[in-house]
Amino acid sequence: MTSSFSSDLKLELMVTGENAGTWGDNTNNNLNLIQQAIAGFEQVTLSSGGTLALVMTDKTISNARNMVIKFASASIAASTICTIPDSIEKFYIFDVTAITNPTNLTIKTASGTGFTCDQAKIYAAYSDGTNLNEISLDTLGGTVAAANISGTIATAQIADDAVTFAKMQDTTTANRVLGAATAGTIGEVQVATDMIADDAVSAAKLADTAVTAGSYTTANITVDAQGRLTAAASGAGGDGAYVMHFAEVGPNSGNITANPAANNFYAYLAGAGGGSGGFSTQAPGRHGRSGGNGGIGFYSGPTTGGATIAYVLGAGGTKGNSSNQGNPGNAGAASTLSTFTANAGNGGDKGFTNSDGNPGTAPGGIVLPVGAFVGGKVGTGAGVQFDGSTTGNSSQNATTGSAGGVFYFDDGNA
Repeated sequence: MTSSFSSDLKLELMVTGENAGTWGDNTNNNLNLIQQAIAGFEQVTLSSGGTLALVMTDKTISNARNMVIKFASASIAASTICTIPDSIEKFYIFDVTAITNPTNLTIKTASGTGFTCDQAKIYAAYSDGTNLNEISLDTLGGTVAAANISGTIATAQIADDAVTFAKMQDTTTANRVLGAATAGTIGEVQVATDMIADDAVSAAKLADTAVTAGSYTTANITVDAQGRLTAAASGAGGDGAYVMHFAEVGPNSGNITANPAANNFYAYLAGAGGGSGGFSTQAPGRHGRSGGNGGIGFYSGPTTGGATIAYVLGAGGTKGNSSNQGNPGNAGAASTLSTFTANAGNGGDKGFTNSDGNPGTAPGGIVLPVGAFVGGKVGTGAGVQFDGSTTGNSSQNATTGSAGGVFYFDDGNA
């Protein structure tokens, strides 16, 4: 009977009486094959995109029998395969550290399956006679205590996204995050201003207030200590929006119609001036005194768009007639706008006296001097002219006071 060969390592199995004289050599050959299987090392070369078939020949030193297979330095740009023979059961160590693009390399049995490398590392695997099975750390059982781990685990040794929340230390205080306000060790901290990038907090991340989003006109607002608007409402427009809509000099009366969009108004109202006093013809002759100016006031208040506002503009006081003693001038007439009144000036005194007419008043308003806003003669008391002679002379010209007037503004802007 002739020798046969083992299924896994292809050792020669000699029968009794065979190989007389060579039995010792054959035995030594078997021992070398066993040595190769448990301690052998061989470097092989891959071809990018090709298939490298490792072989195991009966009773012959072969590359597939080695314990360690190292792949020579190479860059594999396409899918590349390395196979071991089918139907053998054996443990292997594959060294892929010199390979560039190792994820293109698959190591498997000739007809079965295997594994694809994920890094340029060293891999352990065993063949079960059909498939080649990788031995990964995540397939090993048992627990490795921290005390039994020496050395340092580098970042590259931890896969991306591999550390789960369950593997992180729990916080011991509520409302804390893991981080550091300054460079250094990570710990439990509260979020501080310096930890938030400028312009990083969007409007959507701010707490809502009671203010309704929208546009407000001449707004009345309330701001809290954090600078947030906590209340807002539209207010009334300022004086800068007022426009003059009506101007009149008396004597006259009528109605002013407020602009349809008006909410407030103001007006300058002038009472009429008093007439001047009459000339005294008694030698040596004296002119009468000037009439008093009408009161001029500034008035303001609310109104309603389209409202009718009544006005009366007083007539100026008439002059006094000339006579032996002269006659005093007559007072002017008051002017009114709605409920506001600008009183007229009194008439000037007659000749041979020293009293001008008293000026009018503007109750409830801001009193203005004559000519401060209204130019010309509106509301002025009549003056006199005198030729300067010392004998009785009626060339003196007594005059009538100026009539009242009104200038009306509101915030209708039209």
